[in-house]
Amino acid sequence: MAAAPVELLQRVPLFADFERGELERLARSFKERTFEAGSTVVGEGKTGAGFFVIESGEATVSSHGDERRKLGAGDYFGEIALIDDGARSATITADSELRCFGLTSWEFRPLVESNASIAWKLLETMAKRLRSAQQH
Repeated sequence: MAAAPVELLQRVPLFADFERGELERLARSFKERTFEAGSTVVGEGKTGAGFFVIESGEATVSSHGDERRKLGAGDYFGEIALIDDGARSATITADSELRCFGLTSWEFRPLVESNASIAWKLLETMAKRLRSAQQH
């Protein structure tokens, strides 16, 4: 399985402050995944340990049965699962063939524990998501 392209990871706000070497190390921890059109990538309420970055294709995010938004190349989802391995807050459905790179919490945790700026960026992202969820 191929490592995630560093250029793809640089576009993810969560990883924007990473040094090139950190990005390269992180990229090697990602695993390539392809989902067929119509398939459920993650299901709301199901447990999951993965974070995904979309390299190509499109997907729909739905929560409580309502479509929330569309995702495409460069978008990402599952950052909360990197921390708690808890239930997914939304369902992601592939609208077309979806090529992603996934990372598990047990691969990500050592990076966060050893880098305060990564931890802070993750907290900022989660705070934004929480604020957004409370407004809906």
